[in-house]
Amino acid sequence: QVQLVESGGGLVQAGGSLRLSCAASGRTFSTYTMGWFRQAPGMEREFVAAIRRSFGDTAYNTYYADSVKGRFTCSRDNAKNTVYLQMNSLKPEDTAVYYCAADSRGLYTVNPEGYDYWGQGTQVTVSS
Repeated sequence: QVQLVESGGGLVQAGGSLRLSCAASGRTFSTYTMGWFRQAPGMEREFVAAIRRSFGDTAYNTYYADSVKGRFTCSRDNAKNTVYLQMNSLKPEDTAVYYCAADSRGLYTVNPEGYDYWGQGTQVTVSS
């Protein structure tokens, strides 16, 4: 079983920044699509961002929810088995538990059901 561990959450003021990290086990990490989701109290789990594998001579393909596009950046370091979510210009509505997820198929989907491994989540709170 692939293990995912998120870190980097915390409390920030509106307009501030955080960088979330997700450390993954497994030797096939580089082939996985990695996703970020968030869930606020009383809300459904929501897609935030995803990053696909590298194809050797091309850049990683990244995808973002409209609500975070231009503010958040997803990246990965396969040598460290780690994916990152850089969050800038944070807003109170970004407050949620953020989850890292992995899709071993290496495909892309915004549907949580398409991801087969999940971390425990890290709390992000943005104050007004």
